[in-house]
Amino acid sequence: MAAGAVIFLVGGQQAPPPHTEGISVASDSDRRQPAPSPPERLRVKILQSLPHDPRAFTQGLEMAAGILYESTGGYGTSAVMAGPAGKTPTAHARLPAGLFGEGISVLGPRLWQLTWRDGIAVERDSRTLAERRRVTYTGEGWGLCHRRRDGRLVMSDGSAVLTFRAPATFAPTGSLTVTERGRAVPGLNELECVGADTVYANIYWTDRIVRIDTSTGTVTGSIDATALLTPEERQNAGPLNGIAAIPGTDEFLLTGKRWPRMFRVRFVSESGSGSGSGSSIGLRCRQRNGPRSPSVPC
Repeated sequence: MAAGAVIFLVGGQQAPPPHTEGISVASDSDRRQPAPSPPERLRVKILQSLPHDPRAFTQGLEMAAGILYESTGGYGTSAVMAGPAGKTPTAHARLPAGLFGEGISVLGPRLWQLTWRDGIAVERDSRTLAERRRVTYTGEGWGLCHRRRDGRLVMSDGSAVLTFRAPATFAPTGSLTVTERGRAVPGLNELECVGADTVYANIYWTDRIVRIDTSTGTVTGSIDATALLTPEERQNAGPLNGIAAIPGTDEFLLTGKRWPRMFRVRFVSESGSGSGSGSSIGLRCRQRNGPRSPSVPC
């Protein structure tokens, strides 16, 4: 796996990109309507602990056809690898030193890999990880997954906006703003698509993942993941930043930047031990130099 990367601190805020569909401005009559229902509250139930390369600056995690794909970031250390979960990768490909790798998504024979501020998406062969071509896009790239219902890619950029893209061309096809109880939810990071319209997203600089209904943009679930690492493990670890649904189950694999372990988990209700209807998590970014700018990859 790739070595850990230096975290670059950059000042300033990124303005959310314009969106073409999603939440409209509320009228006075709309504001008199009852407040939206709160999201379902869930927590992580750990089923298994697996080894994970503590040097890997994880940016994306996805499982397809029994293979776990992981992307890592950093200038000069960005890579994508594939293999059995918790074991040595069987395929590995590095990005050029000038590109900072971000999220990934696998669609059959095709794998898309984002870059952070380089405006480049790399299409790869999902079996060999060999590069096929590059396409350009506007703005930052953070997380990536694809919806099963229509095959469209779903991409985050650290704001509250999710952008939909055509899987064959990477061209934008629309977008929507994610809201929780009527308020925009910024900081959407690594993504995992599940089912027809559900997306799980790590929330930047927090200890949770939100479950999003992409047909409406509404947050329907919030999962607490503060208990995954021990206090000692957190000292050298970054945030949770890897969510991979295990196909055919209600289980997920979770890991993070420079985490020594990966966890097989189930999301359950905070009020009991039963399964929730799906959800996600996040672990706090630990940065010795103070709070991180939203424009910095976390």
